Formats: sequence, C-alpha cells, structure tokens
Amino acid sequence: MHPQPFQSRLTVPFSHWTSDSLRRAIQAAGVALWSWNVAEDTFVMDEQGFGMWCVEQTDDLKFEDLSARIHPADRDRVRAAFTATRGVEGAYETDFRIMVGDDIRWISARGLGNDSGMHEGHLYGIFLDVTGRKQAEEGHELLAGEMSHRVKNLLAIASGLTQIASRSSSTAAEMAKDLTTRLTSLGRAHDLVRPLPGHQGTAALLGDLLSILLSPYEDMGAFSGRIRVAVPRMGVGEGAATTLALVIHELATNSVKYGALSSDEGTLDVSGSLEGDDIKIVWMERGGPSVEPSKVSGYGSRLVARSVNGQLNGVIDYAWEPEGLIVTLTLRVAKLAN
Repeated sequence: MHPQPFQSRLTVPFSHWTSDSLRRAIQAAGVALWSWNVAEDTFVMDEQGFGMWCVEQTDDLKFEDLSARIHPADRDRVRAAFTATRGVEGAYETDFRIMVGDDIRWISARGLGNDSGMHEGHLYGIFLDVTGRKQAEEGHELLAGEMSHRVKNLLAIASGLTQIASRSSSTAAEMAKDLTTRLTSLGRAHDLVRPLPGHQGTAALLGDLLSILLSPYEDMGAFSGRIRVAVPRMGVGEGAATTLALVIHELATNSVKYGALSSDEGTLDVSGSLEGDDIKIVWMERGGPSVEPSKVSGYGSRLVARSVNGQLNGVIDYAWEPEGLIVTLTLRVAKLAN
C-alpha cells in the first residue's frame, strides 16, 4: 500500500473566513485588538481588551484612562514608547505591568510603527496578557540567584565547619572523622531546605527540626556546649518546615561567617514562647565579633524576609547589640502547623 498524501484538515481557506470566525480565533488566542487615533489621542478596543484592562466599556476611551491602570513605575516609559511608535521602523513590542485590584498583570503591546503602519490617522495593534510568561521568567531568575547564593554559602559553611572540627580534634584522623560527621549532618539539614517531591513527609516537632539544622555547628554535640535550644513542644507542617529550615539555615550561615559561631567563645541561644495565637522564636548570639548590618543585608537577608513574610505570614526583627545579634521571629501557630 502506498501512503496517502497529507490532506489538510482546514476545509475553509483563510480568505473565506467570516468576521465571526476571525473573532473566535482571536478570542481563543487571548488577543485583544486596539486602534489609536493619534491626532485625538483616543483608543478603541474590542471587548476582550476592556476585560483585560478591567475598565468600563466606552466609546470615548483616552490614553490617560488606561494610564491609570499602568503600574506607576512603568507609566512614563509606556507613554514614551507609544509616543515614539511613529518613529519606529517595522514591528515593535512593549511589555509593562498593569494593576487590577491587588493583582499585577503583565501586558504586551505589539504593533507596527512608522507612518507606514498608519491608516486614516489610526495606528493598530494588539494587547496580550503575558503574566504567566513573566512570572516564569522571574521564577527562573530567582531560582538561579538562590542556587548561586546557596553554593557560596555552602563553601563558607564548609570552611567554618573545618575550623570548628580543628578546635575539638587533637589528630588529623579525629579531625577527619569529626568533619565528616558534621558534613553529614549538614546534608541532613540541607534536605530540609528544599521541598520534597510528591508532598512527602509529615509534621515534625519544632525542637527536633532546630536540632537537626543546628547540629553541624555544635562543638560538643547534643547541644551540651555552646548551642542551646529551648522551644515549646509543637508540630511543624512539612510546608512550613521547608521555609523555616531555609530561614534557620541562613541565620546559621551568617553566624558561621560573621557572628558568634565564627568565634571560639561564641554561643547561640534559640528560645521560644507562646503568646496567644503566635509563637515567638528568639535567636540570640553572644561572645562573637561585632557584626555590622551591612555584612548580612544582601540577597540572603532579602530571601529570609520574603520567606517569613510571604510564606509564613510572620515578622522578623533584627537587633544589632554590642554583645551580639538578636533575631526575633514572630509566627502564627496555625500557619506553622501547615
């Protein structure tokens, strides 16, 4: 048998499509059509455009009516971009943010520039909601920055753990064994900083979680030395555990690099208390070098603040005292259990 020649499933040529067919195709693609009367500075959009911008349908739409929706940081740039379209050769594309209630959407405006693209005093183009693409790009940038930050932190931690192991060992063999144990513990702690696939895992006790995270940095083990943990007995859900682990991991890293855990005499006290519907966790460093806020106010601190505020609905406060850093975490008990 000879293969049958390919036959297109499109039975109606494009040239024979009705206006209703074109309208349905445009709606299916999520595209909004617009035209701009350059002389009168008025806009005309289709129904999908008004829905995308969440503005009331009207026959007298001005550019400034849309400007009210544009994010303030993008407003002047968008106005300049539209004004400059008459001097643009060929196709152009401008991405910007609009505000719809508490939500922020990304819109892409596309069209043909130069007077050659003008017809009877109008320029034409489309609006396209590209929020999903922009969020994916931001997520990739955030992931790349976070991975770079964690690699740098791990190298700094390994150096700090080597110094800790050298202080408590008398021979090279003892130091190798001690350092291996600490790095193994660090691996266990690092697993808690990443989400598990398939929603694996169950709730953990808060004290146990902190013990695992801080065990690589303890000089004498079992928190009998310079690290002390005393928190209420309560469960932490797997979602909150990942976020809390990231926060504690970052604080411990900064302490090894700059704070109490970088010093032979430094101590760390982590305590907790219940206050109504909240739990207050206090991270108190003593006996280390004086730490300047600028040393720990980079990407890591922004990541911690975003995690505490956005994912745990909590608050984090820093007190830069001469005796050492004090960090206070105030979290909702119900949120921590999720």
